[in-house]
Amino acid sequence: MSNVIVQGGQEVLGVGRIDGPILVVEGAANVSYDEVVEIRDSQNRLRRGRVLEVGEKNAVIQVFAGSTGLSIDGTRVRFLGDTLRIPVAEEMLGRVFDGLGNPIDGGPLPLTDTYADVNGQPINPTARVYPRDYIQTGISAIDGMNTLLRGQKLPIFSGAGMPHDQLAAQIVRQATLGAPAGEKPKETESFAIVFAAMGVKHDVADFFRKSFMESGALTRVAMFLNLADDPPVERLVTPRAALTLAEYLAYERGMHVLVILTDMTNYCEALRQISNIRGEVPSRKGYPGYLYSDLASLYERTGRIRTSEGSITQIPILTMPNDDITHPVPDLTGYITEGQITLGRDLDQKGIYPPIAVLPSLSRLMKDGIGQGRTRSDHPRWGAQLYAAYAHMQDVRALASVIGEEELGDVDRKYLEFGRAFEREFVNQSLTENRTIEQTLEIGWRLLSMLPREELTRVTLDEIKTYYKGE
Repeated sequence: MSNVIVQGGQEVLGVGRIDGPILVVEGAANVSYDEVVEIRDSQNRLRRGRVLEVGEKNAVIQVFAGSTGLSIDGTRVRFLGDTLRIPVAEEMLGRVFDGLGNPIDGGPLPLTDTYADVNGQPINPTARVYPRDYIQTGISAIDGMNTLLRGQKLPIFSGAGMPHDQLAAQIVRQATLGAPAGEKPKETESFAIVFAAMGVKHDVADFFRKSFMESGALTRVAMFLNLADDPPVERLVTPRAALTLAEYLAYERGMHVLVILTDMTNYCEALRQISNIRGEVPSRKGYPGYLYSDLASLYERTGRIRTSEGSITQIPILTMPNDDITHPVPDLTGYITEGQITLGRDLDQKGIYPPIAVLPSLSRLMKDGIGQGRTRSDHPRWGAQLYAAYAHMQDVRALASVIGEEELGDVDRKYLEFGRAFEREFVNQSLTENRTIEQTLEIGWRLLSMLPREELTRVTLDEIKTYYKGE
């Protein structure tokens, strides 16, 4: 049973052309872009689709379930006169849906009278509220060095074989509304997570479901799963269905919603596949020229607005082909979003989890969500000092690889020791370790205490007197 609203409309018998998941229907009048259609084969089996392109004499239709079994003469297409809509309700939390919003957990359809267009509505820039409140993920390399704020879009750039799935699951389990250091975190009743997986393998989907169920996080998570063997056309709808529910929860119910989208590379591959079938002129690496605007239509459905207490925060996860950060998908994503968390292959090979490469990672809004009354007053300068020390350690490490560690001076050796401890104790933490912001700050100060006091040039004298424990 499908949960898409069905309205009346014209019906056409026979199609002009079938090419993969694309149908070309001739003779349809008054058809609208993105209009939903019902498609029935010669045996009256129903499948859904939507209008991709409209011309004077024909309409191009995208079939969600693929065109297998359809014939040119025996296919009936009924135009429904409306866009694709899904039901939205708070009761969808704790449930699992397919990429089109149909339940796949054995439960009933959501009981609601509220249906929302999956394409959403663009947020008026004048209605936006600047993000200033942080979300505590329990992961030091994010909370301390690349702080995530409510209403921010902060992608994770990963690569094949790296533990981005485990990191996403850990963020879902641990993420809470932040609290200043030394204070108890706020209650999480108004905090929800919408998780959308696109083109993932069955074992990966089972990993996420099992992980959320065992931790109890599933009660505040709505999952949208599009598997690798599902039609690629459905993959294009999956993140839009997830964001539609997130918009309802945030702007209608006043909840703080964290949206995790994985893997955006699979989404872009599906977009490229459909574009090639349509015969569009390809752009860089075969992707359509509108890849930027298509990604922006997803990423920009994020933020806070003046008319609602709720917020949408987005963490898209993408795997960079060949670890190439200049590939079109991470390249364009970086232009649209407010920073990135980059996973490092060298850290992963050292057995460090999560292998977050601190130096190429960035949260552009971090400065506005930390400091006095938000995390702790020393956090901004503490973070700058850790960055500077770790960056200098990289230079020392490169020098040591040429002349040998024994030829380094005493201060440079201390930097090498600091760097090893930073990766082993600060970046590295277990899958179940959930650190408060205060614990993260204390670990950082303990590591900075390994350096001579005169090397700490980015923190104040009062902060050194209070937190520095070196000689």
